[in-house]
Amino acid sequence: MFQATDLPDDPSALKQLLAAREQALSERERELALRTAEIEQLKLLVAKLRRLHFGRSSERHLEQAGQLELLIEELEANRGQREALSAAKRPAGDTREPAAKPPSRGPLPAALPRETVEHAPEASCPECAGSLRRIGEDVSEMLEYVPASFKVIRHVRPKFACACCQRIVQAPAPSRPIARGMAGAGLLAHVLVAKYADHLPLYRQVQIYAREGVELERSTLADWVGGAAALLDPLVQALGRHVLAGVTVHGDDTPVPVLEPGRGKTRTGRLWTYVRDERPWAGGGPPAVLFRFSPDRKGEHPRAHLKHFAGVLHADGYAGFEGLYASGGIREAACWAHVRRKFYDLHVATRSALAAQALERIGELYEIEADIRGKPPQVRREERQARAGPLLGHLKTWMQEQLARVSAKSALGLALRYALARWEALVAYCEDGHIEIDNNAAERALRAVALGRKNYLFAGSDAGGERAAAIYSLIGTAKLNGLDPEAYLREVLGRIADHPVNRIEELLPWRLAEASAPGLRLAA
Repeated sequence: MFQATDLPDDPSALKQLLAAREQALSERERELALRTAEIEQLKLLVAKLRRLHFGRSSERHLEQAGQLELLIEELEANRGQREALSAAKRPAGDTREPAAKPPSRGPLPAALPRETVEHAPEASCPECAGSLRRIGEDVSEMLEYVPASFKVIRHVRPKFACACCQRIVQAPAPSRPIARGMAGAGLLAHVLVAKYADHLPLYRQVQIYAREGVELERSTLADWVGGAAALLDPLVQALGRHVLAGVTVHGDDTPVPVLEPGRGKTRTGRLWTYVRDERPWAGGGPPAVLFRFSPDRKGEHPRAHLKHFAGVLHADGYAGFEGLYASGGIREAACWAHVRRKFYDLHVATRSALAAQALERIGELYEIEADIRGKPPQVRREERQARAGPLLGHLKTWMQEQLARVSAKSALGLALRYALARWEALVAYCEDGHIEIDNNAAERALRAVALGRKNYLFAGSDAGGERAAAIYSLIGTAKLNGLDPEAYLREVLGRIADHPVNRIEELLPWRLAEASAPGLRLAA
């Protein structure tokens, strides 16, 4: 430490000494600040570890843990889907075990109720027509799910020996939705609906089943999801052909975070929805929704999705759709709900009288739609031209007058320009009774995705996004046709493994409903 006697007498030397001391002091202060920040970080880490050990985890920790669980789910489901596709391509009679053996599992709980189904062969020997005597049996067990409970179905296949030629006769083993899988169709349907309709990730389902005394590995459920997706793929393709055969399609998209393995971060993928719904104009085509996944929002994706569609596309002003309209095969129908929403947000924020007037004028158009909903296209067209045509003409003139009076960059100016720039597509519905006034059908279809996004946070991979799109399509279409999605998937998964692929359309929701399959309808 400096003493007063150590200070130099020369003023310039004294200034240099003071400057050096100030610099050293500043460096010490910076070092102290860094140490203080480091100590605070360590304290925060200690507090976090204490919460993990003694109390509830932070929301951030739960989110990170959930992301890790879902990443593992996606990897295991991808493996299950690959194995199912590989098994489907294996020649009949090939009994070789898959290269990757499934995880070992113990016996199913003895306390679960058992239902025995016996598969007996014909009464006589197929070789010599001699009488048969029972000499034993093979028993295999399949875990099934019925609402609110588990049960084990015992498939018993008695063995008989021919009294004349000693040939052993036994009924063939029943097919399973997933080869060598112990899950029955009802349990598979329940897992899929819980994950994609009720938004319960697989690791949470494992916890729920454990409370019922059934210990299942998450990897097992993930294999089932992947295998079921592979099994249902032909049906989803048939559903897509039906949607794109319609006169009109409602299209929209929504962002979906997709995890990037190894980086711990997410990027933004997209789920696209395409809805065919002819009920507003009394059309004969059953309603259906098709979801598609893409890793980004480039216009090439909707162009690929809709390459076989020719008709009217209800959509918002997304620039990626422009290439579809330019080709001439697809006509654009814009959405009045989007226009109305811009004026509504402005009115809520500023109580603008002009925005309120726009809302009132647009509301008059919707009143007409309420009167003609469900009527044939020609009736709708005539009513619109007689009643909505004059209103639309006045509304356009009013909007042009207001735009000339307000700043083009103001919120009101932007709302007016948005509507006027799309005017031709906005009034297309007035000339064609097949067209709706808005694109709300697509927005309703995306609500399920928005709810799921809050719960499961993200898709674990691109393959997981494609798998989600496929199951969303079947669940959404079942709901549109008034069917219980779990009951529908249970029926489909119980049949599809043995169903001829050239008759796959028989398993579409409305076809099963027409066949009066029991228990498919949603409760009133």
